[in-house]
Amino acid sequence: MALQTWTFLIVGFTFLLYIGVAIWAKASSTKEFYVAGGGVSPLANGMATAADWMSAASYLSMAGLISFMGYGGAQYLMGWTGGYVLLALLLAPYLRKFGKFTVPDFIGERYYSRQARLVALLCAIFVSFTYVVGQMKGVGVAFARFLEVPFSTGIFMGIGIVFFYAVLGGMKGITYTQVAQYCVLIFAFTVPAIFISLQMVGHPVPQMGMGGKTADGVYLLDKLNQLSVDLGFSAYTESGMDDRINVFFITAALMFGTAGLPHVIVRFFTVPKVRDARISAGYALLFIAILYTTAPAVAAFARTNLIETVSNQPYSEMPSWFKKWEHAKLLTFEDKNNDGLINYVADQSKNELIIDNDIMVLANPEIANLPNWVIALVVAGGLAAALSTAAGLLLVIATSVSHDLFKKYLKPNISEKGELITARVAIAVAVVAAGLAGLNPPGFVAQVVALAFGLAASSFFPAIILGIFDKRMNKEGAIAGMIVGILFTSIYIWYFKPQLGGPGTPDGYWFGIKPEGIGTLGMLINLVVALIISRLTPPPPSVVQDLVDDIRIPRGSRGVENAH
Repeated sequence: MALQTWTFLIVGFTFLLYIGVAIWAKASSTKEFYVAGGGVSPLANGMATAADWMSAASYLSMAGLISFMGYGGAQYLMGWTGGYVLLALLLAPYLRKFGKFTVPDFIGERYYSRQARLVALLCAIFVSFTYVVGQMKGVGVAFARFLEVPFSTGIFMGIGIVFFYAVLGGMKGITYTQVAQYCVLIFAFTVPAIFISLQMVGHPVPQMGMGGKTADGVYLLDKLNQLSVDLGFSAYTESGMDDRINVFFITAALMFGTAGLPHVIVRFFTVPKVRDARISAGYALLFIAILYTTAPAVAAFARTNLIETVSNQPYSEMPSWFKKWEHAKLLTFEDKNNDGLINYVADQSKNELIIDNDIMVLANPEIANLPNWVIALVVAGGLAAALSTAAGLLLVIATSVSHDLFKKYLKPNISEKGELITARVAIAVAVVAAGLAGLNPPGFVAQVVALAFGLAASSFFPAIILGIFDKRMNKEGAIAGMIVGILFTSIYIWYFKPQLGGPGTPDGYWFGIKPEGIGTLGMLINLVVALIISRLTPPPPSVVQDLVDDIRIPRGSRGVENAH
């Protein structure tokens, strides 16, 4: 069958699966809408957490970035993986024991302040919206190429499917949909990697295949290094690490941002007990590791195949996939010297090929001439990754508006039915707004997501970690830290991102720090401001200090059931 037919069949089947699960798991109460009723099993929650956390950035963009950055792309692997470990060990069990629905809920109660809740609410919406814009870009990329529709049409199609199951099912529907989406995305990511590993080095395990020898007896990475150097690029296994300040700052921003992401944190409120939160965190780390150890191999395979297929080859003889990515405006060729050959080199004055990083995972099976059903499977996986995370983020926006703004701030007497309607309206508005913003995102998917992680690191992480481990931290310190941290980070990102209308240039970066890494500095500023202000103002009430002591006692680990 033709590729487009396979794509319609496989993507259509997965969409029907998601819709069917959403109808089966429709939320009928606010508790089901916010935390899936609190009765999700650790295994299911681990899979849902992995799908929620492994967004289009992990599935589509990370391997693409590594393909072009080489060894320097390790900052994304280290940052996101390290951040999840930090979240699982330092935050998840304690927040689960606290027993609130949302991060603003935790901050409002821990810092005994409506103002703190409002600041956290605004931060949650801002961070989640920035993140979901990146997911919409990923959805648009996949649809634009494989359904051969305009990029904007692809985004609107994504809006429609997320709108249906997120608005209908809430957290309950999203959780079980994400279990299905994890199965789809991990199968879709690993199957092509196994095919290509066998094809290139004769080894079925991609992680091992990356270090194997090609048919001509040369180690794959040695071959890729030579191909890169011949085109004027840095050696693949050496590139990107000279800029150590950004390797550190971007890695740290991703790490601390992961630990402060509200849509991941809320997943640990969906299990019955604190012990279950710890178990589900372990499951999720295992499920995440499958993709994250495969991604570097996919990146190396894709880069090698791309160079060998297009470099110095006649444009007129390019295969159909090349022309179709051109049609989608995600790959462009300009014959600067009019010789009919594709001159793909590091020197931008002579380079004739511009490639959107986000297409590499999707294009890789096509470049390797894999069967059409495998290519279509990759598309379904990319959509599953983008849609699963988008749904989780949209739920954070909805709960922040309905629960933290209306229920806790504007209309305390709102009925449960009214709160549920408000949440669904908020999701509907958010998904449309995110889709429209996704039409012109400020960078590649992983770059947009990195900005969101930086905003999370600079706003939430210090307030959460100090709220758990520092009894002396008070509302004045937390509020001042969050405001200063997110304002500094947001202004810096706006100023140095031309796509956002900022007037700055890379020459003006503070200490050479890129916008993707500035969240680390914002987090440090938040931390210092919070600690100083808290020590200059009255301590929190004794009941709050007792609460901090209580949530740090790991009752669940000693077999004592938590009643929350």
